[in-house]
Amino acid sequence: MIYVVLSFLMISLLLYVLLAGADFGAGIIELFSSRKGRDTTKKTIYRVIGPVWEANHIWIIIIVVILWVGFPEFYNVITVYLHIPLTLVLLGITLRGVSFVFRHYDAFKDKSQILYDWMFRLSSLITPIFLGMTFGSMISGEIILNPDETDTFYSIFIGPWLNWFSIFVGLFFASLCTFLASVLLIGESNKNEHQRYVLKARIANITVIVMGFLVLAFGYFNNLKFITNFIKSPYAIVLVGLSALLIFPLTHSIKKATRIKSRFLAGVQVVLILLAAIITHYPNLLITSDGTVNLVETASTPKVIQVLGISLIVGGAVILPGLFHLMKSFKMIKILEKL
Repeated sequence: MIYVVLSFLMISLLLYVLLAGADFGAGIIELFSSRKGRDTTKKTIYRVIGPVWEANHIWIIIIVVILWVGFPEFYNVITVYLHIPLTLVLLGITLRGVSFVFRHYDAFKDKSQILYDWMFRLSSLITPIFLGMTFGSMISGEIILNPDETDTFYSIFIGPWLNWFSIFVGLFFASLCTFLASVLLIGESNKNEHQRYVLKARIANITVIVMGFLVLAFGYFNNLKFITNFIKSPYAIVLVGLSALLIFPLTHSIKKATRIKSRFLAGVQVVLILLAAIITHYPNLLITSDGTVNLVETASTPKVIQVLGISLIVGGAVILPGLFHLMKSFKMIKILEKL
């Protein structure tokens, strides 16, 4: 049953990165667009993401519940030593949600709309950066699990996530979100707007490659355990290689503005990158200054895992069809559309 729980954990993580990542990225695109481009992107966001944006956070809630109930020791380390960036992520999600609603549904349209617009744009950028920084701190080896009297508040609670490696990982994830959103918006724009989103997709793709290189280079030259193992892992190399090969058909589909094919290829490319990162150190997914924390070894008792697994199966049988119907109803999924 533990593999059922781990499968739900993995699937929820992938879906959150893909769906919420595109959600965050849409705000980033709006932030870095011209004034005219911002208005166009804003309208497209409401039409495409508006009906389902709140559903994207189901996946991070499932992730939190699985870790909290099924892997309490692992969850405890993350929430205690990384409570500052996680709090900033929560604030970013909250501010983004508030601004998203009020700038569209506010009964009075006045200068406050300017504030809501900038809250939405900036929180769309800051939130994925801090999410990436949180993951970067989990694999940086900077977390001090057994601090002594010489360790300061900064070294215990700030240093592990406020460092160049974590910042590079945060920027990498933000650029990944921008790439996903630009590919999504290509298929939702009219012919006059295609070229603008095609250009943004190309720029975002280049940014992802550059930031990924910086993450690997910085980690390699600073002898970070995760990066050195990542480079040496044959599985990671194969997955990253496959992701790199997809750039060619993806670039062609982006140029042709094909709706389903470009989204499928972009999603597969991101999934391959995430799998390469996870498989490198699984199940030791938390690297600290004192060693590694094994996710499986921190699992709850078999009875708890069994109840959790059954609950996830039942919940999945209820939630997934409903989510599929929601996305299909708002034309985010078109099964019969030509590639």
